[in-house]
Amino acid sequence: MSAVTVVLALLAALANASASVLQRRAATDEPDGGRGALQALRLLARLLRRPYWLAGAALLAVSTVLQAGALAVGGLALVQPLLASELLFTLLVGGVVFGHAPDRRTWCAFVALALGLALFLAAAAPSEGRETALAGRWPVTGVVLLAVVAALTAAGSAVRGAPRAGLLGLASAVCFAGTAALMKEVMGRLQDGLGRLPTQWPLYATVALGVVGFLLLQGALRAGTLAVSQPALTLGDALTSVALGCVLFEERIGLGGRVLPEVIGVLLIGAGTLGLARAPSISGTWDRARPGHGVPGASGASGSAGNCVGADDSGNTGNTGPQQGASRR
Repeated sequence: MSAVTVVLALLAALANASASVLQRRAATDEPDGGRGALQALRLLARLLRRPYWLAGAALLAVSTVLQAGALAVGGLALVQPLLASELLFTLLVGGVVFGHAPDRRTWCAFVALALGLALFLAAAAPSEGRETALAGRWPVTGVVLLAVVAALTAAGSAVRGAPRAGLLGLASAVCFAGTAALMKEVMGRLQDGLGRLPTQWPLYATVALGVVGFLLLQGALRAGTLAVSQPALTLGDALTSVALGCVLFEERIGLGGRVLPEVIGVLLIGAGTLGLARAPSISGTWDRARPGHGVPGASGASGSAGNCVGADDSGNTGNTGPQQGASRR
């Protein structure tokens, strides 16, 4: 397990979480101007003048670069599970920005998620594998991924409420994991020369699949609470990434006697994720700055402007955006 990979992945999660919080901070100061394309354009024009939004956008770009760097030197099976730590960073940074410290229940969720990540990664001990996918693996893998996403989306469209949020969250997780695999492929092909990237398909497939994942996630957030969609997103992304790493890049994880601690780790990650996803609902004002807290007038972005964590109409936070669309998360 490369220390450089771990550090880059954790920094990417921190940058993405900070971007999410800053953009959500901006959204709390924006009046509801209605819906529609014209209103969206007017909102964007206002946001482009907001320091918080600009800072969040800059951190989003930094997060993308850090994740790409992590995938360039490490495997999917290591990088993607580490990005689940974004939930930890979101509430910690949010506590500073909004002036609401996490309570004991939230700290317990922190510990569960952190222990779950540590246990899973220590037991799995994922290898780095190849820099690019095995020849001929992408066509079959791509068809399977698209079929799974289509099936989950169709199933989600046939139901309402929490089941729909969970199914669409899982569909977006599969997209984000596929996007991360494509990003790793792009980084591996850099050895052929930067000038050749625009002539190769992985670059465009990365963007396309990321956009699909982003749109599916918006549907999940509209369909139900973050407490339903976030566990499906976090665990689905991590487990799908482990599978893609094995199939495409010959990454390996420990099996045999290590399976039990790996399963326990996954369960702890799920429990911690659920606890953190529910934490904002404990207080409806968690993502509202306290009077006098923060920088007056320095607001700036809607929670869905492109981060891993944004906000739905009810004020709950949630994973959104091309960053996870470009990664996952």
